[in-house]
Amino acid sequence: MQGANDRVAAELIAQVRHISGLSQAELARRSGLQQSVLSAYEHGRRQPSVAALARIARAGGLGLAISPLSDADALERSGRVLRDVLELADRMPSKPRGELTYPPLIRLAS
Repeated sequence: MQGANDRVAAELIAQVRHISGLSQAELARRSGLQQSVLSAYEHGRRQPSVAALARIARAGGLGLAISPLSDADALERSGRVLRDVLELADRMPSKPRGELTYPPLIRLAS
């Protein structure tokens, strides 16, 4: 199963093709890749390196910039991760337990 992060490169390559108006074969030729490799990248079957992704963008007449997430983006992403973790925790099987009991303090002192 692929996660959202696994599709980022594929979606970027699809956008490069759409914006540039190039066919997959022409974009592959201009970026120095085999068409089968570019197809695998675009369909999420393989993950390109950052250098390959930059080469593909450049071949389509675009640039690739990598920058840190803003605080708002990082906070939003952290919130999504926390929500996912809590949802998974809710789905885990559990047995109800009785009330927790603690030994009397006097017994601990001896």
